[in-house]
Parts: sequence; structure tokens; C-alpha cells
Amino acid sequence: MTAQGTYTLLVTLDQAATITFGAAGERELAAGGYAYTGSAFGTGGFGRIDRHRELAAGERDVRHWHVDYLLGHPGTELTDVVKTVDEGIECPVAREIAAEAQPVAGIGASDCDCNTHLAYAPDVAELRRTVEGAHDAAVGR
Repeated sequence: MTAQGTYTLLVTLDQAATITFGAAGERELAAGGYAYTGSAFGTGGFGRIDRHRELAAGERDVRHWHVDYLLGHPGTELTDVVKTVDEGIECPVAREIAAEAQPVAGIGASDCDCNTHLAYAPDVAELRRTVEGAHDAAVGR
């Protein structure tokens, strides 16, 4: 069986950019790190992450989720992924990250009551620590 759970993509934007997130509209994004939290409980499980990697590498063009617009921008790099296997903690993780970093309103949260599932921090290493801490806190580690 394919592993499933919650994941957070860590994306680096090398310079400020205006990105249109489909129907969610344009956002002015600063250079730095972005954390996008999603869930992978469908038949492909964490295989969804491979799809995100392919899009970020320019091997795929179709955008299904808000984060795809960020990943498809030529100035971004998908640098890492933090996963928590078998735990449906997408919203608690996204809320914790947004509380510690700068939320990007209205992105990735169209199917829940969260404000966003995308957050920004200028310091990429600090953002990674925030993401790891959010995953740990959501499962009580």
C-alpha cells in the first residue's frame, strides 16, 4: 500500500514576484521561503509529492492546486518536504505554521475553514524548523 498522510512543501523563491494563483488571484510574494501544507490520502498517497516535484522541475504543466502556480514559477525551487505518515493533520499544521510565519491569505485552503495553507518567512532555515515543529506538535511529539 502507498504511504499516506500530511506533507509540507518547502519552496524557495529567489526574487520577489507577482504570481497569479488561478481563481484565488494575484499575490505579491517576497523572496525567501514558502511552506505549503497539504494532505495525501487518495489512492496515490504521497505520490502527489512526485507530481509537485515534476511540476517544479518543468516536467508537467497542468495546475490542479494553488501551490502548483507557485511551483510552476521559474524563480522557485522545491527544496524539501516534511511528511507525517498516516496522520490527517493538514489544518492544524497549516495553522501553526501561519501563526509562526507570515500567512499568504486565501491560498490552498479552499476546501476547509483555514485562512491559508501557505506561509512565508525570509529565513528558509528558520521556516524549516517551524514546519518540523508544527508537524511534531500536531501529533503530540
